[in-house]
Amino acid sequence: MSNVRIVTDSTIDVSKEILDEYEITVVPLSITIDNNTYTDGVDLTPSEFIKMMKQSEELPKSSQPPTGKFLEVYDNLSKDGSAIISIHMTRGMSGTMQSAQGAAQMSAADVTVVDSMFISKALGFQVIEAAKMAKKGYTKEQILQRVEEIRKNTTLYITVDTLDNLVKGGRIGRGKALIGSLLNIKPIASLQDGVYTPIGKVRSQSQAIKYLVKQFADDVKGKTVKAVGIAHADAFDLASKLKQAIADINPNCPVDISFTTPVISTHTGPGAVGFMFFAE
Repeated sequence: MSNVRIVTDSTIDVSKEILDEYEITVVPLSITIDNNTYTDGVDLTPSEFIKMMKQSEELPKSSQPPTGKFLEVYDNLSKDGSAIISIHMTRGMSGTMQSAQGAAQMSAADVTVVDSMFISKALGFQVIEAAKMAKKGYTKEQILQRVEEIRKNTTLYITVDTLDNLVKGGRIGRGKALIGSLLNIKPIASLQDGVYTPIGKVRSQSQAIKYLVKQFADDVKGKTVKAVGIAHADAFDLASKLKQAIADINPNCPVDISFTTPVISTHTGPGAVGFMFFAE
């Protein structure tokens, strides 16, 4: 049995089967829409949430797990003397890191809190590798070093279909959004140093795919691709086309697709696709 336990949050976009297989503990965020609060990944499915979000006049609000919840998890997992590595979504998009760090300071357990600098499957690359290493008996220091290497070699791109949520969330101004909507512009951004950073714009899904595939080909040139993931907010068709386009240039590369968590859908709006990969 490993003496290192791995904790993460519900923005990881990884199936329950994988989480269970590698004994990863998930502390969920919560989401409030139309005055009702739901536990992310527990009592609201991603597709149900998208329908509700489209009908709601106000932008849903996500909330980080309370410090007390993290404290409870850390204390329970450390009862057998295990150390804990708690890896979370970027500090730039949530107070989850802050809650985890507060609990780590209060707990008697040996807890190291790590900012993945990412979300979704890009967070998952770090968490799953950490959990695999923990099961094999690697030390906390060895796992933390590997997690840092993965973070440095991970890339995440986001393309959105509507600018509404970015405006409501304060990420772009209304003037830019109005012009963007009139010209049917779909922005493409990357998550750089944990922050949403616009890098380009296109006018169609096919252009978005072409742009992302070119970025992928350039970024992985001379490297070995270790993992590729696509997460979508009710955009399975676009995600599938992107997966096929990646397979066309890199046939041996398995690409995992999933419907993203409501917490991420709130930031991006419906129709968004996150494309992430780890290569070294």
